[in-house]
Amino acid sequence: MNLSKTRLAAIVGATLVAGSVMGGVAMAYQSHMFAARSALYTARSQLLVALHNKGGHRIAALNAVDGAIRQVNLGIQAGR
Repeated sequence: MNLSKTRLAAIVGATLVAGSVMGGVAMAYQSHMFAARSALYTARSQLLVALHNKGGHRIAALNAVDGAIRQVNLGIQAGR
């Protein structure tokens, strides 16, 4: 197979561009961040239906989970 330098450069360039695009899509998806946010929403819903305040700890846990959800959302935005 005899490729000219121009054609070879075009193939290599196209491969690099395609790889960059695919890598960008993989980075933008952030499956672990979305999974973490989903788990935090599940934890929040469980805390909301828990009986009693448990000496203030249920409310403290709700506040901590809300803060964690905010941080995960900021991380997702930063990763886009």
